[in-house]
Amino acid sequence: MSRRRDLAAVLLDLDGTLLDTAADMAAALNRLRLDEGLEPLPFAAVRPQVSHGSPGLLELGFGRLEPGHYEVLRSRFLAHYRRGLAEQTRLFDGFDDVLTAIEAAGMRWGIVTNKPGWLTDPLLAALGLATRSSCTVSGDTLAERKPHPLPLLYAARCLSLPAERCVYVGDAERDVQAARGAGMMALVAGYGYLGADDDPASWQPAAVLERPSDLLAWLGL
Repeated sequence: MSRRRDLAAVLLDLDGTLLDTAADMAAALNRLRLDEGLEPLPFAAVRPQVSHGSPGLLELGFGRLEPGHYEVLRSRFLAHYRRGLAEQTRLFDGFDDVLTAIEAAGMRWGIVTNKPGWLTDPLLAALGLATRSSCTVSGDTLAERKPHPLPLLYAARCLSLPAERCVYVGDAERDVQAARGAGMMALVAGYGYLGADDDPASWQPAAVLERPSDLLAWLGL
């Protein structure tokens, strides 16, 4: 409990934690499938794969691909996604109040995502979050991405904080692994893009949040 009271910053994954991006990513995948003469996939099938980014979505949409074919489809998928980047994407319900409460408590918050910066930056700008985030670390900011701890350690340094004074919230096992490697407490966004086979409790986070407002209760705000 004492360590929790010492926390000064909340670091957040993007897709499936802070932002509900699934509808726009599913639309991009289905546009690509239509380009290839395939029927669109149901949203319920696509949603659990969104946190796995292009690799998970393209495998769902097209099966195992040879590297060359994968890169061609990935480029086209991301082009579709960039054109509809913020059509349906929103903060998860209640998260604006969560961010406001964190800010009011004198804490800072930031983003650590594997999403590339050329998608992350315009998305945050479109939603009015770019200037609110105290630091944003994208998937191409550094040479390493999650589950490597370096992006989280870099974010802590950007905030001029020791890693142990930050908590990280994400919706994938790699998020917990990255936080643990960085010496941070980890929380799982149980409302995020978890698949039927995911067992977040087995990842041994500090807590599993059923809704965004649970983060405030956990922080004692």
